[in-house]
Amino acid sequence: MPKEPTDRRTVLKTAGAAALAAAAGPAAAQTAELRGTVTFEGGAAVPEGHLDVYLEDPALPDAAARRLAGTRLDSDGTAKAIAFTLPAPGAAASPTLRIVARLERADGWLIARGSAPTATGAPVAVRLNVVTY
Repeated sequence: MPKEPTDRRTVLKTAGAAALAAAAGPAAAQTAELRGTVTFEGGAAVPEGHLDVYLEDPALPDAAARRLAGTRLDSDGTAKAIAFTLPAPGAAASPTLRIVARLERADGWLIARGSAPTATGAPVAVRLNVVTY
């Protein structure tokens, strides 16, 4: 059986399919992110210290397993809002999942804490409240 010659239409279809696959491949591999800002109560500047922002699921009974992902940022005491980015939870994320922010001084003393529920597709705003001992 003789092989038919490849025509221009077949070549263009194949090239188009390869281009779509190449473009969709990296986009599909990227993970979604949760973005947001941390502010301080009363609209004041976030005090100087280390800011830990992390995902927490309070529904989990094991305290060590509650913290899912996090990042550590530094505050110089001048910014009124500090932006953060965290990896988004998987498709089977718990409805009780929240973002927690803790501000500590350099010596480890807790200054302020705040939390907010996660929101899909929208930036999350976490307000820090002063901790009273």
